[in-house]
Amino acid sequence: MHRDDIKALGFDVFGTVVDWRSSVAREGREFGARHGVTGVDWERFADDWRALYQPSMTRVREGERPWTVLDVLHRESLAALLERDGINGLSEAEADDFNRAWHRLDPWPDVVAGLTRLKQRYILATLSNGNIALMVNMARRASLPWDVILGAEVARAYKPQPEAYLGTARALGLAPAQCMMVAAHNGDLHAAAATGFRTAFVARPAEHGPGQTTDLEPTGDWDIVASDFLDLANQLGC
Repeated sequence: MHRDDIKALGFDVFGTVVDWRSSVAREGREFGARHGVTGVDWERFADDWRALYQPSMTRVREGERPWTVLDVLHRESLAALLERDGINGLSEAEADDFNRAWHRLDPWPDVVAGLTRLKQRYILATLSNGNIALMVNMARRASLPWDVILGAEVARAYKPQPEAYLGTARALGLAPAQCMMVAAHNGDLHAAAATGFRTAFVARPAEHGPGQTTDLEPTGDWDIVASDFLDLANQLGC
């Protein structure tokens, strides 16, 4: 790989750019305090909410339901968890606000500085399953300096479907080989590489909390393996 051949970096967001688990747990504690909800392990609640993420998208990927944005899928998952835990009496507006916890996720400490450096040389795009409104709100709150919001909603395909990657490259007017997928998840990189994308693995060993056992090491021959976004910037000459 010659770094001058790369024109754009596409970033997985949940887990790679932002610490969803700690952020959703924080939002849960604030929600619980507002509504008198006690006895909930909010880290576990965050894990359980996230666990419904892939199954909900699978129904869309397999054509069991029409295209549906992630905000709607998250809201349906939240309704199931609230019912499970006996949290009731909320207005639709209150539940909707809690659902937007996913719009208010905090970036990992290296992210903003790393992205700012990378932006000097490369187009920075989201390549996430998150919908446009979610990504925009997150970026504005967290000062994430994206050039463009792309990924699932624009491509009308959820990763790891090939069209999620190919549609992103096409929207940028680039060949897949001119794009690099940046992710903390080996599966995402395997799918991106199969479409012709270059690949960068950035480990996030705390994504799933202290007991994480997955994606601690690269499992493929990725173009770059970096410890964080600052290291990625160094390796890409930024």
